[in-house]
Amino acid sequence: MSQYLEEESKGTAVGAGTKATENFQHDKAAYEAVKDVPKERVDKLASRIINEINNTVREEKVTYAEYNALKAWLIQVGADGEWPLFLDVWVEHAVEDVATEHREGNKGSIEGPYYVPNAPVCADGKIPMRDDEPGDRMTWTGKVTSTDGSPLTDAKVELWHADSLGFYSQFAPGQPEWNLRGTFPVKEDGSFEIHTIKPAPYMIPTDGACGKLIAAAGWHAWRPAHLHVKVSAPGHELLTAQLYFPGDEHNDDDIASAVKPELILDPQDQGNGQWTVEYGFVLDPEKKA
Repeated sequence: MSQYLEEESKGTAVGAGTKATENFQHDKAAYEAVKDVPKERVDKLASRIINEINNTVREEKVTYAEYNALKAWLIQVGADGEWPLFLDVWVEHAVEDVATEHREGNKGSIEGPYYVPNAPVCADGKIPMRDDEPGDRMTWTGKVTSTDGSPLTDAKVELWHADSLGFYSQFAPGQPEWNLRGTFPVKEDGSFEIHTIKPAPYMIPTDGACGKLIAAAGWHAWRPAHLHVKVSAPGHELLTAQLYFPGDEHNDDDIASAVKPELILDPQDQGNGQWTVEYGFVLDPEKKA
């Protein structure tokens, strides 16, 4: 395990942040999705955000020294490539709540900055991992259905997560490109079986601008252990979620405020570093225009 830690720990906030920023900048869909938003909507949102900042300045009597420190810090967030990290950790959970409040099926959660599309298809249910991948093995079974209970036979589950040391492939050195990332098509009855490892809790990167904010505010930087998923099926809304493990000390104070009771798993210890867990998904049909 030490050889992995030594190599992976060479990663930096700037390195991970730059990768996350590049991935997002290349996603033209981000702008395409809002190209028809009326100017009145943009005016309302931008004006309200700016007004809230100004109100905070006045109410809290912000000094020029504090203002200049903020300006320098905002510039550093961009230089470190940490805007995806900042927004995903401290803002995305509220956006996700609004976006999915209408759903009758599974609860969702934030995507976070470390998603990479087009992970390999794993028809055998085995996620790509190193031959000597550290960590307890876990077999996860479940079923994907619609809100009416019918199985979604064309569904797929995309899974990605940190390794047992808390690092993500493609965002830290030392891991194969698709380590612990995979796409799992369901069977004819909507069921799936995935073989992976239990991930570890981890701290978000603290050697960049976001870490400076955490230190200055006296916050902690921990996220509880979690699995990331995107579950999709034709004619149904995409579900993005994170699944958590009971007993994690940071389930109640996750820095990203993303934990929900409905997303906590119930893993069963089979002994000898082997775990099983059952958890399925109910997807909402897409609303007709």
